[in-house]
Amino acid sequence: MPFDLSLYLVTDTALCDPLGIEKTVEAAVQGGITMVQLRDKHASDEHMIAQAKRLKAMLAGSGVPLIINDRLNVALASQADGLHVGQSDMAVQEARHALGQHAIIGLSINTLDQLQGAPVELLDYVGLGPVFATGSKQDHAQPIGFDGLARLASVCQLPSVAIGGLKAEHTAQVKAAGASGIAVISAICGQPDPRLAAQAFFSGRS
Repeated sequence: MPFDLSLYLVTDTALCDPLGIEKTVEAAVQGGITMVQLRDKHASDEHMIAQAKRLKAMLAGSGVPLIINDRLNVALASQADGLHVGQSDMAVQEARHALGQHAIIGLSINTLDQLQGAPVELLDYVGLGPVFATGSKQDHAQPIGFDGLARLASVCQLPSVAIGGLKAEHTAQVKAAGASGIAVISAICGQPDPRLAAQAFFSGRS
């Protein structure tokens, strides 16, 4: 499935609680998000599979791919469009073997060493960051800032998406640093109107 990293929404169950995951994602799609990653470190596999199947059905025909964070079995069972893994998560090789050549597979990158050691031939994109410290992920790596983002993006052989505490007003800086797109959590999840929150990234207004 073709994909566009321009505005990549990563879900947060707690932040999305006022509207729910589905309504948040539906509104954000109307606002222009281009990819969705279902991320829930605490849900059971069964709960996450059911959630992923509902999102997959809702996104049908929208052109917005559904990516699962970390859990290969959930990606397989829900027939999601791909998987995103971290440095400490399951091996990229295992993901590619299980999901096949058409799946979208991404890897989190924080340092130049990680980027140089990444199996780029098995990946479709990388997530670069965190750019800033963020409350959405307590165990995040050392923030890299826009200078660090630019250094990584300049040598990256794959499309890249910046993540970590980013808001609509950072869109131009992310683009100037050379990343293909911007990934957000709290800038859309938990906002009173996720559609307008997403639109702000394209209008240049916060």
